Amino acid sequence: MKIYQQGVRLRPRSRGFHLITGEVLQAIPQVSRIKTGMLQVFIQHTSAGLTINENADPTVRTDFEMWFNKAVPENDPDYEHDYEGADDMPAHIKASLLGAAVMIPVHNGRLALGTWQGIYLCEHRNDGGSRSLVLTVWGEE
Repeated sequence: MKIYQQGVRLRPRSRGFHLITGEVLQAIPQVSRIKTGMLQVFIQHTSAGLTINENADPTVRTDFEMWFNKAVPENDPDYEHDYEGADDMPAHIKASLLGAAVMIPVHNGRLALGTWQGIYLCEHRNDGGSRSLVLTVWGEE
């Protein structure tokens, strides 16, 4: 079994849901060496998350942003943690709802994603800045 790990820093993105599958694969080309294995994508932040969903229709990503903003509104007077603005605590809640990592099977050197699946960076801050990921792929070559 082989294990490869790589850190990657993503460029800053606007608030919303962004496809990053291509950037992930570019950052860890060793995926192509793995016949059977797993790729873990982990985000090192508490106000952005990761998920896997629709990779073709951009309205899905727009609808995700709309739903999360309704479900976890800003400016709730009950929030105590608001040091960095109205989007601060809602961003932490949204990130926890989605999670900090995704796991994807690798089969014959390719991610075993479904036809319409892609990896999303879920940016919950208005000015989140660049985001750091740790990519770990392991398996049989």
